[in-house]
Amino acid sequence: MVYTIPAQNLSLYDLKAKFGLQLADNDQFFREWLDNLPELTHFDKQVLDQVKANYLHVAERPVPEDIVKMVVLSPLLDLAGFYRSPFQITSAVPVKISAENDGEIVQGRIDVLVLQEQFWILVIESKRNTFSLELAIPQALAYMLGDSDRGKPTFGLVTTGVVSSS
Repeated sequence: MVYTIPAQNLSLYDLKAKFGLQLADNDQFFREWLDNLPELTHFDKQVLDQVKANYLHVAERPVPEDIVKMVVLSPLLDLAGFYRSPFQITSAVPVKISAENDGEIVQGRIDVLVLQEQFWILVIESKRNTFSLELAIPQALAYMLGDSDRGKPTFGLVTTGVVSSS
């Protein structure tokens, strides 16, 4: 019998047990995130300050997921250049993955997917500001498993828009 599991119901343990995911704690794992990064321009800093100010204003009340996408994600995607060629943006992308020999299918919908041709650049899962990121991480990882080109890296972003004080 085949069972369907919503991706949002998965835990990190489930992903390890069913799909063999494992933690990579090597500090050299994502060198491209550490080396040769361009300096933020004055304009970049102004945009980021404005995103933060906008979020802090709306966060005075509970912020639904759609507002997080508008207030936080949209300006960041624009600043990163993901609305321009050669990238494409899509949303509510259905994903189904099967666990080997378990008769289980994990399914859900990716909030935002950034593509270049068929190459998945970035999977984004956003949640309302009162939602724990620890619960959203397994969901985003499950969606990333749905990338048919496992030979290339897929990056994920999980956000509630919450601004850290540190």
